[in-house]
Amino acid sequence: MEYPRFTLSGQVALVTGAARGLGRAISLALAHAGADVALGLRDVNADAGLLAEIVKLGRRALPLQMDVSRMEQIVRAVDSTVKEFGRIDILVNNAGIAPENPAEDVREEDFDATLAVNLKGTFFASQAAGRIMIRQKSGKIINMSSQAGFAALPTESIYCMTKAGIAHLTKCLAVEWGKYGITVNAVAPTFIHTPGTENALSDAAFRADTVERIAALHRIGEPMEVAGAVVFLASSAASLITGETILIDGGWTAR
Repeated sequence: MEYPRFTLSGQVALVTGAARGLGRAISLALAHAGADVALGLRDVNADAGLLAEIVKLGRRALPLQMDVSRMEQIVRAVDSTVKEFGRIDILVNNAGIAPENPAEDVREEDFDATLAVNLKGTFFASQAAGRIMIRQKSGKIINMSSQAGFAALPTESIYCMTKAGIAHLTKCLAVEWGKYGITVNAVAPTFIHTPGTENALSDAAFRADTVERIAALHRIGEPMEVAGAVVFLASSAASLITGETILIDGGWTAR
């Protein structure tokens, strides 16, 4: 009998949006589990010590300029990862943006930018890494959806739309690429303590409403609580899971 294995020893991961918040926690968690990590950064000079922390964990790290709204940077980052490490076993599509505005006030430039990063970036990073994984006949892709893809959040209609799209894209890629030994899954977090949510959660009324809506646990999540699910999906313990989106929402959507 073979027991589930959660280690990622000897594997290579590429994480987009790795500089802070969820991307930073995911990168560290993957390294802690044994993976070498390529860090996709919108600004390659802004890793803020992440590289050193991964090295301290005994793993190799490669900072890469990777604005996922720019096709040439996606292709170059994937090529550089393969050149440095010889393969890509895990892709985490974490990069995302969320300009807020009531639907009647959404600007075209915000609409286009959100789709460019959240949807187009996720698809073409998956395509670039997927081509490598198809040749390898193995790979794990983990996308960043959101509870916003399953529950409406006022003033975030475009963000919600993209995160719902990512959940369905996850199914589509899982069905197409399963024959190559590639699994494609997503995680969908609730509000998490990150630099991106700091301003919203600093409003006492908004924070109280958010905590109340997280119906089961009544608290804001921490980045490592999302990273744990990513490590699981990247491991061989999740070998029969594909096309799924795991809600990490403290019970928000259960109500």
